[in-house]
Amino acid sequence: MTAHTSPGRITYRGVVTQWHCDHVGHLNIAHYVSRFDEAHWAFFGDVGLGADWLRANRRGMAAVEQHLRYHKEVRAGDTVTIRSRLVEVRAKVIVSTHEMVNDATGERCASERIACALVDTDARRAAVFPDELLPGLHARLAEDAPTP
Repeated sequence: MTAHTSPGRITYRGVVTQWHCDHVGHLNIAHYVSRFDEAHWAFFGDVGLGADWLRANRRGMAAVEQHLRYHKEVRAGDTVTIRSRLVEVRAKVIVSTHEMVNDATGERCASERIACALVDTDARRAAVFPDELLPGLHARLAEDAPTP
């Protein structure tokens, strides 16, 4: 088997337990999604959008588009790691990719591309990223860019 090396920073690591699996012994779709969700929140913190900043600024993050692909089955006892990258910054939206890898085999198990909007929690609508965050977001975008 060929090991897969994922770019990006580690945003999640955990072990699959039996109760996370479906009737055929694979990680259930709900638990793939929950692991990617946990990775998103670690990723948001990495790019300056942590819980403290969001609360202090009356902001939130909302998924507006999500694409999830399953590459290889994950079973009880497998340890998985998710690495995340920032791939696009728009006025109100950031796009990131997240890749789940089986730690024992190095194989990619699942991948996700997700667009998330910054939300004004009072107005309940998308908000523009403030100027104070843009240098950090653009620096991370450059850092996470694939190398030729």
